[in-house]
Amino acid sequence: MLIRSPRRWEIAENQVTSESHWLDRRRLVKAIAAGPVLAAGWPAVAPAASDVVELAREQASGDPTSDLYPAALNPGFADAGREVTVEEENLTYNNFYEFGSFKEIWQRAADLPRRPWSITFDGLVEEPRTIDIDTLIRSFSLEERIYRHRCVEAWSMVVPWTGFTLRDLVDFARPLGSARYVVMQTFHDPDVAPGQAGWYPWPYTEGVTIEEAANDLAFMVTGAYGQPMANQFGVPLRLHLPWKYGFKSIKSIVRVSFTEERPLTFWEEVAGNEYGFWANVNPEVPHRRWSQATERVLGTGERVPTEIYNGYGAEVASLYAGVEGEALFM
Repeated sequence: MLIRSPRRWEIAENQVTSESHWLDRRRLVKAIAAGPVLAAGWPAVAPAASDVVELAREQASGDPTSDLYPAALNPGFADAGREVTVEEENLTYNNFYEFGSFKEIWQRAADLPRRPWSITFDGLVEEPRTIDIDTLIRSFSLEERIYRHRCVEAWSMVVPWTGFTLRDLVDFARPLGSARYVVMQTFHDPDVAPGQAGWYPWPYTEGVTIEEAANDLAFMVTGAYGQPMANQFGVPLRLHLPWKYGFKSIKSIVRVSFTEERPLTFWEEVAGNEYGFWANVNPEVPHRRWSQATERVLGTGERVPTEIYNGYGAEVASLYAGVEGEALFM
């Protein structure tokens, strides 16, 4: 007889907030991305929650892969120990520095073209190639996973992501045996993304070890809340690493490279004394400017204790045997 021990963050499925609880209205409104914005980039008025959700619906309905959603929920990742963050809260509170340093960037991000889009695989691979995003997405069986997300800014959320494992993407790319790191880059187009007109070292670059990429938790995201992603989530392809701080989960990927050398990542280059390569969640290692002991839960405002590796330590702690001398938690 198979006896399954629940993961430490799991709760009963009937305790997870149903999406239908907040998506029981579908109104015929047009996309409102061109709404008024202050000169500094802040919304002039607070958007109506239903309008923001409706814009996400409009974006998803026009996505060429919309027929793949909703994907089946993977029962091994059905719970995250907290309620799913209400979508309208998530849609209006995002870090996406390509479009600005403020959280309410959903209007600007609406200008990001969803198609055409392609992904380039290069570096230490059997054969460098570039592939259309829709062909790539349809090369995998999509599934839904409910994951925690912990930002380095000490706030958190729970999201029902749809996608496929990073391990499967690595296998698809066919890296050489000498590859030790997976390096990803986002798009670079200041005409579309005004934040890229600034001094930051664009394009955004992130990386993980081959061993981290092979972990079952590492997830390539194509959708959220049972549909293709809204633009501000990082359409059409982003990474999610639930045991690391959110800045490691790069958005709107256009290039996946394989290298022997550890990459210099975006936030390392900007402020390496605050944002390191590993960036594993640890409540006992503070940021240089604030504590990481607790986090504010997006949508409820509740402040709760932070768990090491964001609660996923049993699955990932072994990845860091032998590198304890490095700054694993920044």
